[in-house]
Amino acid sequence: MTGRVILVTAVGAASGSRAAAAALACAGSEPDRPGLLIDIGGRPPRPTLVASSGARELEERLTTHLPELRAASRGATCHLAMPAEAEALEQLSAALPLVRDAVAVPVVPPDLWQDLLDVQGVEPSGVLLRADLDSDRALTALVVKELQQRGLPVRVLKKPLAWVPARRALFGVLPADAPGSLPLRSRKSLLESEISAAHTCYAGLDDSQIDPEGAAQQQRRGDEGPGRRRGLHRDPKRQAGR
Repeated sequence: MTGRVILVTAVGAASGSRAAAAALACAGSEPDRPGLLIDIGGRPPRPTLVASSGARELEERLTTHLPELRAASRGATCHLAMPAEAEALEQLSAALPLVRDAVAVPVVPPDLWQDLLDVQGVEPSGVLLRADLDSDRALTALVVKELQQRGLPVRVLKKPLAWVPARRALFGVLPADAPGSLPLRSRKSLLESEISAAHTCYAGLDDSQIDPEGAAQQQRRGDEGPGRRRGLHRDPKRQAGR
């Protein structure tokens, strides 16, 4: 597997994006190529008692080159915490080359989503959205439509991971085929290098269940300003405060 950068974020008030990102990092890890979870706005990670040699080596590289950030090896993966500030996102482009040919999974707060997409040196290969379609179907469709226009493969995780798989993922010990891990279709679409923009789709949804174009048109009737700078929150006060 060649190195990939897969962005993960939540749409609206959906929970579980961090655990989903950790599960992707686990699924993309190999013995000598640990996946890196980049937790933007997260707490400084603590190392686990058990970590692979590759994860420890990656932790050392990150600590040497980015001493102002906190990195820790956790199981088969490594975690890196970054401040949730638009100015700090420039450090992401400095961290990604240190991952070399492994997978890097930044988990992005919704209010920094557009800022991250515009950071120079960050070229995502795919996106995983954690979204509750019952409440945020239209907003999710808008986000997917924008990502399609950027040529990015995107998958939608409709439900958060259960508690036990989520904890295992965050400890870096959730194998790709473990019970409760990410759906196979989502993993393969985002982690396999053969994926192309033509495969962009919703995970687990049929065309009859959601119409991204129609939902986007419906959402735009109640929105002000251009859609490109719209955040991923439904609350207009939060959008106005950006």
